[in-house]
Amino acid sequence: MAARVGLLAGAVAAAGAIVAYALASGTGAPAGDLRARPTAAPVASATAPAPGPSLTASPAPTSPPALVAKAARATPTAGPTTAEPSPTPTPRPSTTPTPRPAPTPSPTPTPTPTTPRPANTAKPGPPPSGPPVVTVAHRLSELDYQGLGNGDEPEVRLYGSSWLWQRHGLRVAGTAYPHGVSVHSSSSVTIDLNRTCTSYDALAGVDDMTLGLGAATFSVYADGKRMWGSGLVRAGQAPVPVHVPLAGHRTLRLVVDSEAAMDRVAVADWALARISCIR
Repeated sequence: MAARVGLLAGAVAAAGAIVAYALASGTGAPAGDLRARPTAAPVASATAPAPGPSLTASPAPTSPPALVAKAARATPTAGPTTAEPSPTPTPRPSTTPTPRPAPTPSPTPTPTPTTPRPANTAKPGPPPSGPPVVTVAHRLSELDYQGLGNGDEPEVRLYGSSWLWQRHGLRVAGTAYPHGVSVHSSSSVTIDLNRTCTSYDALAGVDDMTLGLGAATFSVYADGKRMWGSGLVRAGQAPVPVHVPLAGHRTLRLVVDSEAAMDRVAVADWALARISCIR
Protein backbone atom coordinates (compact mmCIF):
# COMPACT_ATOMS: atom_id res chain seq x y z
CA MET A 1 0.00 0.00 0.00
CA ALA A 2 2.81 2.43 0.79
CA ALA A 3 4.39 1.71 -2.60
CA ARG A 4 1.18 2.62 -4.35
CA VAL A 5 0.98 5.91 -2.41
CA GLY A 6 4.58 6.78 -3.32
CA LEU A 7 3.95 6.10 -7.01
CA LEU A 8 0.84 8.26 -6.95
CA ALA A 9 2.67 11.12 -5.25
CA GLY A 10 5.45 10.96 -7.85
CA ALA A 11 2.92 11.07 -10.69
CA VAL A 12 1.19 14.10 -9.21
CA ALA A 13 4.51 15.92 -8.77
CA ALA A 14 5.47 15.23 -12.39
CA ALA A 15 2.14 16.51 -13.63
CA GLY A 16 2.49 19.67 -11.57
CA ALA A 17 5.94 20.30 -13.00
CA ILE A 18 4.61 19.93 -16.54
CA VAL A 19 1.79 22.42 -15.89
CA ALA A 20 4.12 24.89 -14.27
CA TYR A 21 6.44 24.62 -17.23
CA ALA A 22 3.57 25.29 -19.60
CA LEU A 23 2.38 28.32 -17.70
CA ALA A 24 5.83 29.75 -17.58
CA SER A 25 6.14 29.33 -21.31
CA GLY A 26 2.79 31.06 -21.95
CA THR A 27 3.74 34.40 -20.35
CA GLY A 28 6.13 35.33 -23.14
CA ALA A 29 3.78 34.61 -26.05
CA PRO A 30 2.67 37.53 -28.37
CA ALA A 31 -0.44 39.42 -27.40
CA GLY A 32 -1.89 38.97 -30.83
CA ASP A 33 -1.92 35.27 -30.53
CA LEU A 34 -3.81 35.57 -27.36
CA ARG A 35 -6.38 37.84 -28.80
CA ALA A 36 -6.83 35.85 -31.91
CA ARG A 37 -7.78 32.69 -29.95
CA PRO A 38 -11.36 32.20 -29.19
CA THR A 39 -12.67 33.26 -25.93
CA ALA A 40 -11.87 30.74 -23.43
CA ALA A 41 -12.22 30.34 -19.80
CA PRO A 42 -10.04 32.72 -17.93
CA VAL A 43 -6.70 31.30 -17.22
CA ALA A 44 -5.34 31.90 -13.89
CA SER A 45 -2.42 34.23 -13.75
CA ALA A 46 0.86 32.80 -12.89
CA THR A 47 1.50 35.53 -10.45
CA ALA A 48 -1.69 35.22 -8.55
CA PRO A 49 -2.90 31.73 -8.83
CA ALA A 50 -6.28 31.13 -7.46
CA PRO A 51 -6.36 29.44 -4.23
CA GLY A 52 -6.87 25.78 -4.53
CA PRO A 53 -4.86 22.77 -4.65
CA SER A 54 -1.55 23.39 -6.19
CA LEU A 55 -0.14 20.74 -8.47
CA THR A 56 3.42 21.97 -8.35
CA ALA A 57 4.81 20.94 -5.08
CA SER A 58 1.88 19.61 -3.25
CA PRO A 59 3.08 17.18 -0.81
CA ALA A 60 1.96 13.65 -1.06
CA PRO A 61 -1.30 13.12 0.59
CA THR A 62 -0.81 12.35 4.15
CA SER A 63 -2.28 9.07 5.11
CA PRO A 64 -4.21 8.94 8.25
CA PRO A 65 -2.21 7.98 11.25
CA ALA A 66 -3.93 4.71 11.47
CA LEU A 67 -3.10 3.84 7.87
CA VAL A 68 0.48 5.00 8.28
CA ALA A 69 0.84 2.96 11.39
CA LYS A 70 -0.68 0.00 9.66
CA ALA A 71 1.56 0.55 6.69
CA ALA A 72 4.57 0.88 8.93
CA ARG A 73 3.66 -2.27 10.73
CA ALA A 74 2.68 -4.16 7.64
CA THR A 75 5.64 -3.14 5.51
CA PRO A 76 8.77 -4.51 7.05
CA THR A 77 10.19 -5.11 3.60
CA ALA A 78 9.29 -3.99 0.15
CA GLY A 79 9.06 -7.49 -1.30
CA PRO A 80 6.41 -10.10 -0.57
CA THR A 81 6.89 -12.14 2.53
CA THR A 82 8.19 -15.59 1.73
CA ALA A 83 6.86 -18.20 4.06
CA GLU A 84 9.46 -20.45 5.49
CA PRO A 85 9.06 -23.90 4.07
CA SER A 86 7.85 -26.38 6.60
CA PRO A 87 10.40 -29.08 7.29
CA THR A 88 9.88 -32.12 5.15
CA PRO A 89 8.93 -34.96 7.47
CA THR A 90 11.50 -37.63 7.50
CA PRO A 91 9.82 -40.81 6.29
CA ARG A 92 9.86 -43.57 8.78
CA PRO A 93 11.80 -46.56 7.67
CA SER A 94 9.43 -49.21 6.53
CA THR A 95 9.53 -52.21 8.79
CA THR A 96 9.77 -55.37 6.86
CA PRO A 97 8.06 -58.12 8.85
CA THR A 98 10.48 -60.80 9.79
CA PRO A 99 9.24 -64.02 8.23
CA ARG A 100 8.46 -66.72 10.73
CA PRO A 101 10.70 -69.72 10.45
CA ALA A 102 8.97 -72.64 8.85
CA PRO A 103 8.18 -75.37 11.39
CA THR A 104 10.63 -78.18 11.29
CA PRO A 105 8.71 -81.30 10.27
CA SER A 106 8.88 -84.07 12.80
CA PRO A 107 10.77 -87.06 11.51
CA THR A 108 8.58 -89.87 10.31
CA PRO A 109 9.04 -92.84 12.66
CA THR A 110 10.58 -95.76 10.95
CA PRO A 111 8.31 -98.76 11.43
CA THR A 112 9.93 -101.58 13.29
CA PRO A 113 10.01 -104.61 11.06
CA THR A 114 7.83 -107.33 12.42
CA THR A 115 9.38 -110.72 12.52
CA PRO A 116 7.00 -113.00 10.69
CA ARG A 117 5.74 -115.85 12.72
CA PRO A 118 6.69 -119.24 11.45
CA ALA A 119 3.95 -120.96 9.64
CA ASN A 120 2.18 -123.64 11.55
CA THR A 121 3.71 -126.81 10.25
CA ALA A 122 1.53 -129.09 12.33
CA LYS A 123 -0.55 -131.37 10.22
CA PRO A 124 -4.26 -130.76 10.61
CA GLY A 125 -6.07 -133.45 12.47
CA PRO A 126 -8.89 -135.42 10.97
CA PRO A 127 -12.14 -133.51 10.71
CA PRO A 128 -14.69 -134.33 13.36
CA SER A 129 -16.85 -137.21 12.27
CA GLY A 130 -19.95 -135.80 13.91
CA PRO A 131 -21.34 -134.07 16.96
CA PRO A 132 -19.41 -134.50 20.23
CA VAL A 133 -20.14 -137.64 22.18
CA VAL A 134 -22.24 -137.04 25.27
CA THR A 135 -22.27 -139.73 27.94
CA VAL A 136 -24.65 -140.35 30.81
CA ALA A 137 -23.66 -142.08 34.06
CA HIS A 138 -26.15 -144.73 35.23
CA ARG A 139 -25.77 -145.48 38.95
CA LEU A 140 -26.09 -149.13 39.92
CA SER A 141 -28.03 -148.03 42.99
CA GLU A 142 -30.79 -146.78 40.65
CA LEU A 143 -30.90 -149.44 37.89
CA ASP A 144 -34.13 -151.22 37.15
CA TYR A 145 -34.45 -154.99 37.06
CA GLN A 146 -34.98 -156.63 33.73
CA GLY A 147 -38.62 -156.54 32.68
CA LEU A 148 -39.37 -153.53 34.87
CA GLY A 149 -37.58 -150.90 32.79
CA ASN A 150 -38.09 -149.64 29.23
CA GLY A 151 -35.30 -151.83 27.84
CA ASP A 152 -33.11 -148.99 26.42
CA GLU A 153 -30.89 -148.47 29.50
CA PRO A 154 -28.71 -150.80 31.58
CA GLU A 155 -30.85 -153.20 33.64
CA VAL A 156 -30.03 -155.84 36.28
CA ARG A 157 -30.77 -159.31 35.05
CA LEU A 158 -33.25 -160.81 37.49
CA TYR A 159 -32.53 -164.44 36.72
CA GLY A 160 -28.91 -165.49 36.96
CA SER A 161 -27.90 -162.82 39.53
CA SER A 162 -27.17 -163.05 43.26
CA TRP A 163 -28.58 -160.90 46.03
CA LEU A 164 -28.05 -157.15 45.35
CA TRP A 165 -28.56 -154.36 47.86
CA GLN A 166 -28.93 -150.95 46.15
CA ARG A 167 -27.86 -148.43 48.78
CA HIS A 168 -27.69 -144.68 49.41
CA GLY A 169 -24.98 -144.27 51.99
CA LEU A 170 -22.36 -146.90 52.81
CA ARG A 171 -19.01 -146.94 54.59
CA VAL A 172 -15.72 -148.62 53.75
CA ALA A 173 -12.59 -148.28 55.93
CA GLY A 174 -14.18 -145.42 57.81
CA THR A 175 -15.14 -143.43 54.70
CA ALA A 176 -18.80 -142.83 53.83
CA TYR A 177 -19.99 -142.89 50.22
CA PRO A 178 -23.33 -141.51 49.02
CA HIS A 179 -24.35 -144.42 46.77
CA GLY A 180 -23.33 -147.92 45.66
CA VAL A 181 -24.39 -151.59 45.94
CA SER A 182 -23.60 -154.31 48.49
CA VAL A 183 -23.39 -158.10 47.83
CA HIS A 184 -22.32 -161.27 49.63
CA SER A 185 -18.63 -162.11 49.62
CA SER A 186 -19.44 -164.94 47.17
CA SER A 187 -21.71 -163.44 44.50
CA SER A 188 -22.28 -162.71 40.81
CA VAL A 189 -24.45 -159.95 39.32
CA THR A 190 -25.12 -159.65 35.57
CA ILE A 191 -26.21 -156.38 33.92
CA ASP A 192 -27.55 -156.04 30.38
CA LEU A 193 -26.25 -152.76 28.90
CA ASN A 194 -29.02 -152.41 26.26
CA ARG A 195 -27.13 -149.57 24.53
CA THR A 196 -23.64 -148.38 23.64
CA CYS A 197 -21.69 -147.86 26.84
CA THR A 198 -18.11 -146.73 27.36
CA SER A 199 -16.95 -147.73 30.87
CA TYR A 200 -17.66 -149.03 34.34
CA ASP A 201 -16.21 -147.31 37.42
CA ALA A 202 -16.41 -148.04 41.17
CA LEU A 203 -14.52 -148.52 44.47
CA ALA A 204 -14.29 -152.15 45.63
CA GLY A 205 -13.92 -152.97 49.35
CA VAL A 206 -15.31 -154.75 52.43
CA ASP A 207 -18.13 -152.90 54.21
CA ASP A 208 -17.47 -151.69 57.76
CA MET A 209 -20.58 -153.52 59.03
CA THR A 210 -18.50 -156.73 59.17
CA LEU A 211 -16.64 -155.28 62.17
CA GLY A 212 -13.24 -155.84 60.60
CA LEU A 213 -13.81 -159.49 59.68
CA GLY A 214 -13.56 -161.08 56.30
CA ALA A 215 -11.70 -160.69 53.01
CA ALA A 216 -12.72 -160.90 49.33
CA THR A 217 -11.50 -160.76 45.76
CA PHE A 218 -13.31 -158.54 43.19
CA SER A 219 -13.49 -159.21 39.40
CA VAL A 220 -15.23 -157.57 36.40
CA TYR A 221 -16.26 -159.41 33.20
CA ALA A 222 -17.54 -158.07 29.90
CA ASP A 223 -19.34 -160.53 27.60
CA GLY A 224 -17.82 -163.37 29.66
CA LYS A 225 -14.26 -162.05 29.45
CA ARG A 226 -12.43 -161.06 32.63
CA MET A 227 -11.49 -157.40 32.26
CA TRP A 228 -10.25 -156.51 35.76
CA GLY A 229 -9.28 -158.05 39.13
CA SER A 230 -8.55 -156.51 42.52
CA GLY A 231 -6.62 -159.16 44.36
CA LEU A 232 -7.45 -159.95 48.00
CA VAL A 233 -9.08 -157.05 49.83
CA ARG A 234 -9.44 -157.37 53.62
CA ALA A 235 -11.88 -155.70 56.00
CA GLY A 236 -10.71 -152.24 57.10
CA GLN A 237 -8.58 -151.87 53.99
CA ALA A 238 -9.13 -148.84 51.74
CA PRO A 239 -11.26 -149.63 48.68
CA VAL A 240 -9.63 -150.35 45.33
CA PRO A 241 -10.53 -148.11 42.37
CA VAL A 242 -12.13 -149.84 39.37
CA HIS A 243 -12.17 -148.72 35.71
CA VAL A 244 -13.19 -151.09 32.90
CA PRO A 245 -13.73 -150.08 29.24
CA LEU A 246 -17.03 -151.34 27.83
CA ALA A 247 -16.94 -150.13 24.22
CA GLY A 248 -18.30 -152.86 21.96
CA HIS A 249 -19.69 -154.97 24.81
CA ARG A 250 -23.29 -155.90 25.59
CA THR A 251 -23.14 -157.35 29.12
CA LEU A 252 -21.35 -156.60 32.38
CA ARG A 253 -20.82 -159.10 35.22
CA LEU A 254 -19.57 -158.27 38.72
CA VAL A 255 -18.03 -161.18 40.66
CA VAL A 256 -16.88 -161.40 44.35
CA ASP A 257 -15.08 -164.45 45.76
CA SER A 258 -14.26 -165.18 49.42
CA GLU A 259 -10.88 -166.63 50.40
CA ALA A 260 -12.04 -168.86 53.30
CA ALA A 261 -15.29 -170.30 54.57
CA MET A 262 -15.46 -167.86 57.44
CA ASP A 263 -15.12 -164.95 55.00
CA ARG A 264 -18.52 -165.66 53.53
CA VAL A 265 -20.17 -163.66 56.27
CA ALA A 266 -18.48 -160.51 55.01
CA VAL A 267 -20.40 -157.90 53.00
CA ALA A 268 -18.65 -156.65 49.88
CA ASP A 269 -19.32 -153.17 48.46
CA TRP A 270 -19.13 -151.63 44.99
CA ALA A 271 -19.12 -148.01 46.19
CA LEU A 272 -19.91 -145.22 43.73
CA ALA A 273 -20.61 -147.86 41.07
CA ARG A 274 -21.76 -146.38 37.73
CA ILE A 275 -21.95 -147.32 34.03
CA SER A 276 -21.22 -144.56 31.48
CA CYS A 277 -23.21 -144.87 28.25
CA ILE A 278 -23.69 -142.68 25.19
CA ARG A 279 -26.86 -140.67 25.34
